Amino acid sequence: MSLQDFKVLTFDVVGTLIDFEGGMLAYLRASAPESRVTDDDFLAAYRRARADGKAGWYPDDLERCWHAIAPELALPDTDAMARGLRDSVANWPAFPDSVEALKRLGKRFKLVTMTNAQHWALAHFDRTLGSPFDMLLSCDDALCEKPDARYFAYARGRFEGAWGYKQADNLHVAQSQYHDIGISKQLGITTCWIERRHAQKGSGGTIESTHTQPDYHFHTLAELADAVEAGR
Repeated sequence: MSLQDFKVLTFDVVGTLIDFEGGMLAYLRASAPESRVTDDDFLAAYRRARADGKAGWYPDDLERCWHAIAPELALPDTDAMARGLRDSVANWPAFPDSVEALKRLGKRFKLVTMTNAQHWALAHFDRTLGSPFDMLLSCDDALCEKPDARYFAYARGRFEGAWGYKQADNLHVAQSQYHDIGISKQLGITTCWIERRHAQKGSGGTIESTHTQPDYHFHTLAELADAVEAGR
C-alpha cells in the first residue's frame, strides 16, 4: 500500500510534533539557573514521576511531577515553580520540521490530533503548529489516555462519522513506542514511527517500553512528507 492511499493521518502531538523535552528543559534553565542537574537526569526523573502510578491529567500533572522531582534533584520545591512548569506548555516549541511538514501533508490528507494533553494545552500546541488540523481530539474528548485502546476506538468513530473513512484509511503517526506504536499495532492500525530521539541515548522523557516494529519508520516528519510526495 502506498502512503498516498491513506486518507486520514492521526497524530500524537507531544513528542512527535511539539518538543516537550526542549520546552521543559528551557523552563528548568530559566527558572533554576544555578542548578547543576543535567538534562538527562532531569528527564529521567520526570519519566519516573510520570510512570509512578499517580499520574493525573496531562499537563496539569506537571505540577505534581515538579513536586516529585524537586527534592530528588535539589530544585526549589515551591508551588510557584510547579505551576510554572505546567504553564510553560504555552511556550513549548514545535520541532523545526513540524510546521512545514504538516502544511505539506495537509494538502493530501485529513489531519487529526490524538493527544494525551488536555484541551487547554492542545489549543496552545495547535497555534504553535500553525493550526493545520481538520479535527482536534484531546484526552478531555476521549475521557482516557493512550495507550488505552478506547482512545483509538473513539478517534475512529469521530473521523468515520465526519468523513466516512475506515480504519484501513488511517495512518497513525507518533513518536512514543509506549503510548502509540505498540497499541496501534495490536489494534491492527497502520503505524508510522517518527523516531525523534534517533541520535540520542535512552528514551528521554518518554516512558520506556518494549520495541514494536512499525509499518513505516522515519526520523523526522519532513521525511514522512518527502516519502508521501515521492509516492512511496
